[in-house]
Amino acid sequence: MPADREIELKFACGPGDLAAVLAAAPAGDDETRELISVYFDTPDRMLQKAGASLRVREHLGLRTQTLKRGQGLVRQEYEAPIEGLAPDPALEPLPSMLPDGATLRPAFNVRVSRRQRTFRYRTAEIELALDQGEVTGGDRRSAICEVELELKSGPPVALFALARELAAAAPLYLAFDSKAARGQALMAGPGHADAKSPEVALVGDASVGEAFQAVARRALAQIAANAAALRLDPGPEAVHQLRVGARRLRSALTTFRPILGAEALDPLKAELRWLSHACDAARNLDVFAEERLRPAELGAEPSLGLAALRKAVDAARRAAWAEAAEAAASARFRTLMIDAAAWMETGDWLDGEAAAAPIAPFARRALKRHRRKVAKRGQDARGGDDAARHRLRIEAKTLRYAVDALASLYSERRVRRYVGRLRDLQDTLGALNDMASAKPMIATLKLTPEAAFAAGELAGLAAAGRARLLAQARRALTRLTAADLP
Repeated sequence: MPADREIELKFACGPGDLAAVLAAAPAGDDETRELISVYFDTPDRMLQKAGASLRVREHLGLRTQTLKRGQGLVRQEYEAPIEGLAPDPALEPLPSMLPDGATLRPAFNVRVSRRQRTFRYRTAEIELALDQGEVTGGDRRSAICEVELELKSGPPVALFALARELAAAAPLYLAFDSKAARGQALMAGPGHADAKSPEVALVGDASVGEAFQAVARRALAQIAANAAALRLDPGPEAVHQLRVGARRLRSALTTFRPILGAEALDPLKAELRWLSHACDAARNLDVFAEERLRPAELGAEPSLGLAALRKAVDAARRAAWAEAAEAAASARFRTLMIDAAAWMETGDWLDGEAAAAPIAPFARRALKRHRRKVAKRGQDARGGDDAARHRLRIEAKTLRYAVDALASLYSERRVRRYVGRLRDLQDTLGALNDMASAKPMIATLKLTPEAAFAAGELAGLAAAGRARLLAQARRALTRLTAADLP
């Protein structure tokens, strides 16, 4: 392992679970440390935007400057002792990341009490750290309680094997947010808990395997962040982004299937479908509430039964959010996250020649393959039923996620134009799908006669626009199939 690489797994847990984790870990000499870290950035957050963090940490009177960049299991780490309280901008790689004269200022602080143990596990040397403390910035603060496993030497597969053993002793939730990311989110303020997946930046000389890992890591991080938000405060945005993360990962598995192997994919895709389905009821209710019910409530003459319908829908939404949160808190979910990360980072697919091939030719073939599937589904859907249009919608989503994942390899203008046409098709097919799913969803609610009448009125209004949506979908499909790929 290169000296500037850090290979680490991070897990969120409750304070009461730390003792169980420590008891389940291999024996070793423990050390308790009180760590005080100050994180720095420029006023316009240049380091954060570059995916990096810079800290000065003090322990026993000694100060260390650390810069980390990258996401996921493997990150670059540059560490050096310093004398002062402020970072030294001359230490690598800061000179190449900041313009001359850039000002570094304190952004936030992290204080943790760390219990640390290093031991041999199988053929690896691993460091276990149990951290409790808080991140603070101004008058804002957020508690920290997490378990870190860092591979000091040996094969990464040992890290995941140990993670599975510890997760059997205590509920550990795989997390991708570093302490720096926690501090950055704290300073950004409310509204950042429901994380969207950031763009994936690929370079033309990347291998297919590297591209897949970059895309899959981002999707898994999106799942982890929104599952955490859902467990903390169940609500519609966390449900939506969790489903999007799961679908992004499923799409990546489909796009990169030629290098991954079908047998290994099927169990993982099945678990991701389970996770998505656990959120389906909540998402359908949320869409109905916001896109059908709310406009009617804001109308000039709202129906008398709308208040009763709103009461029933909101009660069902709260119950569905709770069910989704229960899935995100389950042992099944925790196992899914560890197994998915392990397969991405240590799976047999990494040894194949296809994974080492350059990404650009593979990307062109993959997008063409997806477009052919959309065209085929489009032919089936012309004049077809709701099920045929639903299958077309799923293929269009898969193509959209593939384009998003590979967008950095192509012209921004061409990607934007193509995604615009894809979005037009998705929007109309989505509206038709919402219309089709609303009736069986409403049938599950216990409605008063007044509420049932209001629901019937809404269904009738929606049905009146069905012909228009069908025509829009046909036009959008024609424009998409006539367009060149990015």
